[in-house]
Amino acid sequence: MGEARQEQAPLSVSDAVALAKGAVSAWPTLVVTGEVSGFRGPNARSGHCYFEVKDDGAAMSVIVWRGTAAKMGFELRDGLEVQLTGKFDVYKASGKLSFVASRVEVAGEGLLRQQVAELARRLEAEGLMDPARKRHVPAFCSRVCVVTSLSGSVIEDVKRTLARRNPLVEIDVVGCSVQGADAPATIVRALARSAAARPDAILLVRGGGSFEDLMCFNDETLARAIAACPVPVVTGIGHEPDTTIADMVSDRRASTPTAAAESVAPAIDEVERQMLQRQVRLGRAMSAALAVRSQRVEALGTLLSGHMGASLSRRRVALDALAARRCLQDPLAPIEARRADLLQTEQRLHDAIPRALAHRGESAELLAARLRDAAPRLLRPAEATLARLAASLDALSPLAVLARGYAIARDAAGHVVKDSSELTCGDEVRVLLGTGSFDATVRAVNNG
Repeated sequence: MGEARQEQAPLSVSDAVALAKGAVSAWPTLVVTGEVSGFRGPNARSGHCYFEVKDDGAAMSVIVWRGTAAKMGFELRDGLEVQLTGKFDVYKASGKLSFVASRVEVAGEGLLRQQVAELARRLEAEGLMDPARKRHVPAFCSRVCVVTSLSGSVIEDVKRTLARRNPLVEIDVVGCSVQGADAPATIVRALARSAAARPDAILLVRGGGSFEDLMCFNDETLARAIAACPVPVVTGIGHEPDTTIADMVSDRRASTPTAAAESVAPAIDEVERQMLQRQVRLGRAMSAALAVRSQRVEALGTLLSGHMGASLSRRRVALDALAARRCLQDPLAPIEARRADLLQTEQRLHDAIPRALAHRGESAELLAARLRDAAPRLLRPAEATLARLAASLDALSPLAVLARGYAIARDAAGHVVKDSSELTCGDEVRVLLGTGSFDATVRAVNNG
């Protein structure tokens, strides 16, 4: 044995860790469930998560790299039951054995909570939980419809609460199942029946229970039915810590069924007290409004009085001015004035006509004398021209030719005969002489 020990060479720490790392890397992929403990992460710089998972007998170190952590869809915390898929690995620098998870899921009830959280995030992204979408619940509901199980004590608690707080509220009840796989469908039908009755609000209520018992109120179909309901829906499901998706999409969420009933029915004494307060406030407001209106009426009366006085004063001045006109004091005065003007015009006309005629006579005599002096001067050039033209005309006149013994013969048509060939024996011709004319008959025609 001593010789065997001498033959085995010692390993360095790095070699030993590398040997362990190689052996561990050959292990298969494992699926492990356990409870999260000592959770640290995500790391501010790297984004990785470090923690341990444990059960009653053991614990192991777990690493979740940043990329895997981003895909989980939920937040790790101490005490959460998880299911890890991954492989063991040895960190070379420290030789520490850790389980590197490539997939992290919530186990048991945690898985249900994860599914509910994912559905809630999806519906919130669609806007179903937006406060701006939710309908207004009247402060005083005179008629409400309660949707719940008819076999439990919740309906009686709601009835007692409404009767105690305000007996004037009318109550309609529509039964449904509030637990189990078939519950969402029955609740949806009950909501439709309730909405058809057109109450002021619908109370969807249920008593307390485990997370699994309340899972029917985390149904997507039910959530969309609540959001689409034409009547405001008030939920009171479970106890104070319980919050379901139905609560998130409802128009008002109460912590318990009793609180939901109280929220739609103010106490009758509180209503009476508010009515008295409002009566007092209304009286004071009315008195103040009447005082303000009275002051305004008085101010307007004063203003109107001043305005009317000024207007009447202007009208009076205008009437006095009109009354002072002569045509109104003596209607014949304008006519007399016109008559006097016409007489004066007539007199001026009579005086002006003789002077105008005398002036025109003098002007005519003056023009006549000037015309007599100018006439010879104006006619003298014309007379010379006329004498010259008369001499030329006389020289060119055929009468002068005829006066020298010539004659002009015309045929029966009145045409001047210029050639003997134009005549035949027996033709009638008229011969024009220097003085007078005679008719003749052609007896013979001499040509050439």
